[in-house]
Amino acid sequence: MLQHPQLDVSTEGKDTEKNVPNDGQTQQNEYPRGLARTLILGPVTLAYFLWFLDLAVVSTATPAITTQFNSLTDVGWYESNSALPPFHFVDIISKWSFLAFFALFELGSLLCGAAQSSSMFIVGRTIAGMGSSGIANGAFSIVAAILPPRAQARFMGINVGIGQLGLALGPILGGAFTEYLSWRWCFYINLPIGAVVAALLLLFQIPELESKPPARQVLSTLIKSLDLPGFILVAPAAVMILLGLQFGGNHFEWNSSVVIGLLVGGVAMLALFLLWESHQGDNAMIPLAMLRHRIIWSASANMCFVLGSILVADYYLAIYFQAVNNDSPFMSGVHLLPTTLGLVMFTMVSGVMIEKFGYYLPWVVGGSVISTIGYGLLSLLGPDTPAARWIGYQVFYGVGSGCMTAGAYIAVQNLVPAPQIPTAMAIVLFCQNIGAASFLVAANAIFSNVLRQQLQQHLDNIGVAPGVLVDAGFRGVRQLVSGHQLTVVLQAYTYSIDHVMYLGIAVAIAAFASAWGLGWKDIRVERKLNAIQSSKPEEKH
Repeated sequence: MLQHPQLDVSTEGKDTEKNVPNDGQTQQNEYPRGLARTLILGPVTLAYFLWFLDLAVVSTATPAITTQFNSLTDVGWYESNSALPPFHFVDIISKWSFLAFFALFELGSLLCGAAQSSSMFIVGRTIAGMGSSGIANGAFSIVAAILPPRAQARFMGINVGIGQLGLALGPILGGAFTEYLSWRWCFYINLPIGAVVAALLLLFQIPELESKPPARQVLSTLIKSLDLPGFILVAPAAVMILLGLQFGGNHFEWNSSVVIGLLVGGVAMLALFLLWESHQGDNAMIPLAMLRHRIIWSASANMCFVLGSILVADYYLAIYFQAVNNDSPFMSGVHLLPTTLGLVMFTMVSGVMIEKFGYYLPWVVGGSVISTIGYGLLSLLGPDTPAARWIGYQVFYGVGSGCMTAGAYIAVQNLVPAPQIPTAMAIVLFCQNIGAASFLVAANAIFSNVLRQQLQQHLDNIGVAPGVLVDAGFRGVRQLVSGHQLTVVLQAYTYSIDHVMYLGIAVAIAAFASAWGLGWKDIRVERKLNAIQSSKPEEKH
């Protein structure tokens, strides 16, 4: 059973915490302080920033990548979409497992930068996604190991805010790299920064929350401790479902045996995974018992929709600006600034206001309403939409997204018992990544299917087969058609992008519906109650 740490209220301001073991003896844990703490938290935060930057940097590079690889229908796989469940790697060997996942992320970035085909690029993104999932889980576990519980929530809020900054800067940096260097530098840039992160973490010893078994013993019990059977079930389930969504209407008809088989098989494997996780109990990758905590399952559901909402707009607004408005990659990033600034500013504003007034629910609910309105306005985009309108549309969407971004994290950080925060946050991040990957693939399925239908309907006016135009990529269209033909093609593009925005409306509404489970709580009151309860000695039965 978890031993909840007992805060010593007489040592306020010191980096110590008293735990009450079963034998009743008091044991005091010392945490790193000063420069040592900074030089651990610094690279961990930088790695977290790189993960979020990697999610968004490819959005403005996507048109150039699809043109080079003739791979418009693969866009849904270009997000680093391998979202691993919260493995127990860091619970076993924290620093080394974190570095191992970070090395995997760096390897994936290297493969993406060196990719010679769309398939190779997708493999690189998948490997980077596997690594980034471990980075997220590991970051929270390392924070739990080097900060006392009362300081963890505050720092995790800072960490999440810096991550959102990476998410906001991604489109501009991706556009700048693509235009002035090469889209490959969107991924090569991770390598030198990664070397700095690894070097700093290697210099310092990270204390363990609990004594860890020797490495040889860990390896001998690897399958049981990491729940590899669970991973063997969930990985094919995710791949089959996402492949079914991508193939439907592009490579095969929706009623074909291939598409139906992939979707049914994926759902069946997912059901087996849930049964296995229930059987595993506390040893499962995703401890289902924790999902009985309303805050955890509500935050997981909410963030599943929130990040999906943000990335769908990022990708398809960049496509709109480059394919329809003929922006350069860098200018498409600049034209995304209304979204970027709204997201960053109101993520910070909502965090400060929640800290000051205590209530997070109004921001999450209100933000999802504003985001829904923003998506509704974005669905009105056309080839000749004036700048004043698409700027205003983005302001609505960006402000709404920023308002609803931090609330679920803050709820988990303040309402979940401190020892459970790393695992709870890992579950939330897993659901968040799954949502992002799934909704991007769904958006691409909608876009490519509608685009093919529109091009086929206007074939007589265009004179070029739909498959040829789709294979040309977003920026290759103007090399195939011009004049009236190009006008018709661009209308087909905007019509397809508008349909993607309808998906955004649905996702934002789902974020609104899932937010209510977070409850109407004042975190200032809850924080005081937790401090009082944790300062009382445990009763002996």
